[in-house]
Formats: sequence, structure tokens, C-alpha cells
Amino acid sequence: MATQDDLYDQLHRLDGQSYGAYKGLKGKYDFGKFVLHIDHVQGDPFAAPSRVRVVVPQVVAGFPRQLWELPCRAIALTDYLTREFYRATQVRQRPSGSGKSGLIGIVRPSQAVLNRSAARVTKETVELRFTVGLPAFGRRIAGRQAAELLCESVPALVEETLLYNALDGAKLQHHVNTAEDAEELRSQLAAHNLVAFIADGAILPRCSGVDDHPLEDQAVPFKSPESLRVTLRCRHAGEITGMGIPKGITLIVGGGYHGKSTLLRAVEAGIYNHVPNDGRHQVVTNPTAAKVRAEDGRSIAGVDISPFIDSLPQGKSTQNFSTPNASGSTSQAANTIEAIEAGATVLLVDEDTSATNFMIRDRRMQALIAKDREPITPFIDKVRQLFTDYGISTVLVMGGSGDYFDVADTVIAMDEFCPQDVTKRAKAIAAEFKTERDREGGECFGTLVPRIIRPDSIDPSKGRHSVKLRARDVDQLQIGTEAIDLSAVEQLVEPGQVRAIAAAIVYAQRYHMTSTTLLFEAITAVMADIDQYGLDCLTEWPMGDLVWFRGLELAAAINRLRTLQIE
Repeated sequence: MATQDDLYDQLHRLDGQSYGAYKGLKGKYDFGKFVLHIDHVQGDPFAAPSRVRVVVPQVVAGFPRQLWELPCRAIALTDYLTREFYRATQVRQRPSGSGKSGLIGIVRPSQAVLNRSAARVTKETVELRFTVGLPAFGRRIAGRQAAELLCESVPALVEETLLYNALDGAKLQHHVNTAEDAEELRSQLAAHNLVAFIADGAILPRCSGVDDHPLEDQAVPFKSPESLRVTLRCRHAGEITGMGIPKGITLIVGGGYHGKSTLLRAVEAGIYNHVPNDGRHQVVTNPTAAKVRAEDGRSIAGVDISPFIDSLPQGKSTQNFSTPNASGSTSQAANTIEAIEAGATVLLVDEDTSATNFMIRDRRMQALIAKDREPITPFIDKVRQLFTDYGISTVLVMGGSGDYFDVADTVIAMDEFCPQDVTKRAKAIAAEFKTERDREGGECFGTLVPRIIRPDSIDPSKGRHSVKLRARDVDQLQIGTEAIDLSAVEQLVEPGQVRAIAAAIVYAQRYHMTSTTLLFEAITAVMADIDQYGLDCLTEWPMGDLVWFRGLELAAAINRLRTLQIE
């Protein structure tokens, strides 16, 4: 194996040569305390940066076993190391030369504590994956700057961020403990018949729609109403009180700007653990909770939406419904059925992002338009059946229709960001002011029909590339020539999740989709492989920019592929 000195000398010899000569750097180099792997060398200074890894022996890194021996703790540890490395690179960035010359990059973490391929800790090693922009002036190698980058800056970053003795041990321990406590809180939801828990003192508002950090000024700490207050216990923080949202149908009501959607968004985010001091680090949700909404224009392939939409004009069936351009109500019906098919046991719905005619049909409209002329059965007439027939709970923000009081189990009113249990009052109002609307859609929800995807309808090729994938932020990915719009899949929080989903779609098609495999079975198999082998199983070579996702989001991406066909 070549050494650090060998690399230093080689880079100096390359100074002034054509940029393509950098290709000879690929390999591994012994730096004494760690080994540097140069896995991929960029073709020119304007191309995607070169991919590198550092592998530090655990005897050098020195992380105590108790920090990584359990999976949830290992994820929190690697999350912390990724954040420390990212922070250090932002301080040290000194771009020099053409294109991306001199830049050191790693995935940018969100407020969520997630399993990322950027870092890995085992009993033998600590590994970190990142990118470097190999320096150039024009298209000529800047060898001396490259030597400084790889042989001085990288070792300094390793010393600062990947050795236990160089880190704040108490801060690291708190980071790991916070994530472990959140896991423990989430594991207690089922035993308490809950779908979510919001701790007293939580700070739910965010800085802005593009800044997910907690709002610091004028934020009202969360305080649970006495009737919904539960006490959970976790290993490190001890007893924690907060509001439990029970299984069944829960309405979140209140005036505009009083915190209804803010509470729902916190519940949405509760599927993930969060960093200390995020404000939501003790807000946890059933991990199979899915946000569903209307999505005008999306493609639908072979979904049985008949529980919600049936008897279309001209006798068109909705039991195997497909369209390239769904309406608001049709898309929300499909989104709901697809989420359930993918394993969702809790639906999260906000009237602000819902189709009105999907949510409610009041008595006056029923009188004007007879049911035999209206193919849509509104959600209000199916939400109770979803729970009684299939055990699927719903948490619904509703500020415009009191008709939902009739079907709700729990009604929470938000008043200046403070929750109040108004269930008894809502039920009394429902009894006093009868809606007199007719229930529609029958006495049961209907059959949920699983689907089989045609593997050949997923084509990742483009031109001379057998596989061409591209991810753009958290709202779009490209498979071959086809773009998938994920802007309505609201529980994705990092671009790395989209990159991983793109790779997982190809992986599922290659290894788990057959003419007899149900979509849910294929997704379950992919997630089981990731659990066993890590995110690296999705790619042919080690990548540092993949982030864990749920099977629900993988299914959502597959369902939005416009070439998708059903067996």
C-alpha cells in the first residue's frame, strides 16, 4: 500500500499536467492513523467531485463500545460524526482554482437523526465518506494545492472530527442518549393505545418554510391538556409527560393561525428522531404514519379507488383505475389507497392540502345532486370504516366542517398554540345541531386490492447508460428518461433519501420484482436487505450520499412513475 508521502510526491509530480492524469490517484494510501481510499476521480474540475473515504482503526478512533453497540446508538453516533465533519468543512472551505477545486463536501444533515451511508462505525473501524474537488487551474492540475488538500487538510479534519478524544464527549453522549430516548418513547405508543406523543415543553413552530430549525422568538412551549396527558418513561430523561393522540379518528381544530397545521407537521416529523434542542426531540409518531393529500396532475396506475370513487359516467371502472392526469379528489383517493397498500396504519390529513369534494359532501349538495349522479364517496363516510375494518387511524386538521364531529373519537382545539381537549363539547354540538346529511358509500370500507408491478415498465436506461439516475433536492428524481415528482411526498427531509430511493427502485426491479410478486412484498424485501446489509447494497460501489428512507416513500416514488404498468 502506498503511503501519505508517496501521495504527496505523486501530486507534486502531477503539477501542471493535464487534468486527466489525476486518474492515476485511484487507490488507497496509508496515513498512519488512517487509510485514505480514493474511489473515484472526477473527469474535469467542473464535474462531480471525486469520491474518497477515510478508514480509521477503532484502536485509534477510540469510541467506547457503549456508543455503538446497539443499532439506534450507532446511527446516532454516525449522525453526530457526519455533523461534526460537515461543520468543520464549512469552517475550512478555501476554494482555489477552477470549478470545484479545493472543496471538501459531505451530505448536509437535516434536523433528523438518520442512518446515512456517509459514516459507519464497527468494532474494528470508523469510516467516513466525502467528496473533494481536486484542484486545477483551467484544465491543468494544481498539484501543490492538491497535496495540501489531501495530505494536510484531510488529516486535520480526521484529527478534529473522527477521534473520540478530540470531541466533546458529554455533547456526543447527550446526542446519542436523546436519540435512544426517542426510540424508547416511540416503542411505548402501542402499549398506551397511541399513534403519537408530544412532550410537554416541546417547541413545534419552525423558523420558516425553508428553515427547519426551531423558532426561538415568541414560540409557545407545548402544554398537554390534562385529559390527554400521559406519562412515558425513557432510560436517560426519565419520566416525560405530554399529550398522547389515541388510536382512532382525531380532529385538530381551531381558528386560523392558532397552530393546527403546526401540530400536524410535528406529528408528521415524529416518524424520525431529532437532534437535541430541536424542540421536537421528544415528539414521536407511529413509524407507519403517512401524510396524504390531493395532488393534481399526478399519474395513477391500476389502483382500486372504488371505495372512494365509483360508478363513473359511461361505465368506466375504478377497480383498476389509471390516468396520466388525476384530479384533486382522484389523486387523494389514490394516495390514500396506495399508502395503505404500502403499510400505513395512520393517515395524516390537512384540509388545506385536500380536495374539498373528497373530504365532505354536505346535506344541501346531497339534496341538489343525487348520489346516483355523484361518483365520489367523501372521506367523512369512509374514515370510520377504515378504523373499524382495517385498524387504520386518522389524524385530521379540520377547520371548516363540523360534520366531522360525528365520526371523531377525539377533538383537539388549538388556541394560540395551546391544545385543549374539546371532545365532549364537540359531541354535544353534534347532538344539538344535526347535520341531517345522509351517509354514503355503504356499511363497509371495501376491499383493498394489492397490485403486482410489471418490472419491464421501470426502465432506468438512458442513451448509452444502462442505468441513469438523478436526484434533485427532496422533490424530484429521474429514472432513465422519466422524471418523478415527489413534491407531495411531504415526509422526505433530505436529498440523500431521494438519491437512495432512486437506487432502490432499480434494485427492487432487478432483484425483487417478478410477474407474481406483490408491490408490498417487493418493497418489504428491499427494506429487509437494507436493514441487513446497509444502504451499500443498493449501489455497485460505496457511495457517501445515501440516506435511509421508509418503504412508504419508496412505494410513493414507484407509484408516481408515469411509465408504471400493473400486471
